Amino acid sequence: MLSKEEMSLFGKVTDYLRMIKFSHSVFALPFAFTSALIAGQGHLTFHQVLWISIAMVSARTGAMGFNRIADRTLDALNPRTKGREIPEGKVTVLNALFLSFFSFGFFIYSAYMLNPLCLKLSPIAIAVVIFYSYTKRFTWLSHIVLGLSISSAPIGAWIAVRGEFSLVALPLGLAVLFWISGFDVLYAIQDIDFDRKHGLYSIPKRFGIKTSLTCARVFHLFSWDFLFLTGIIFSLKVFYWLGVFIAGGLFIYEHSLIKANDLSKLNVAFFNMNGYISLTVFVFTLLSYL
Repeated sequence: MLSKEEMSLFGKVTDYLRMIKFSHSVFALPFAFTSALIAGQGHLTFHQVLWISIAMVSARTGAMGFNRIADRTLDALNPRTKGREIPEGKVTVLNALFLSFFSFGFFIYSAYMLNPLCLKLSPIAIAVVIFYSYTKRFTWLSHIVLGLSISSAPIGAWIAVRGEFSLVALPLGLAVLFWISGFDVLYAIQDIDFDRKHGLYSIPKRFGIKTSLTCARVFHLFSWDFLFLTGIIFSLKVFYWLGVFIAGGLFIYEHSLIKANDLSKLNVAFFNMNGYISLTVFVFTLLSYL
């Protein structure tokens, strides 16, 4: 049985994991390893797997921590987010800042452990994710900036394996950019009234719910197209194509859950389907090489 001190420590750790939405690591990490597998033609070393994993988790932890700090005042005003850990006082701003910059430091070290180009580009990746945290204050293109920041996962994984950038890696990065942008548009629909009231910017606020749903569908169509193009460029085998078509089916199902007059299944579409999509592409890419 755990002591009071151990229970308190467990509770604190849980607060920090909830703050950074640790469970959402499943979104981008599989795409990073999809890219790494393609770059290594199915062959990865333990060193590469280890430090790509650490780089991904530490970068995401730093980004989420900083985003929660930047948005703490807005989160406290928003009924949907006022229960988050910083507004609730479960995590202090100072501790969140320490976690964020410690994570960014670990990300830079991970990049150093991979290769010189990863190290040189790591500050740019950090700058993009920090910049994103402020974009909804001045542009409705914030969803694209978020997609850009997370598209660095497959691009970075490619560089981690090859030690150089190549344009052939770009389609998979663009697939992730439009995938993330599309479901962020969907996610932002639930804050449309709050954004209007507080002068924030988003595609739902700018164009309305119906157009936003269309925009998200177009983004996800682009994402699927770039997954298709990736398979052509690298002449990937039948399992990859099976995964791409399953992912396409998941995209269609995701959008069938959400209608302009019924957003009740928004969280199911956001959390479940997008996790399934990234895992599907990775698993079937892995099978294609096995």
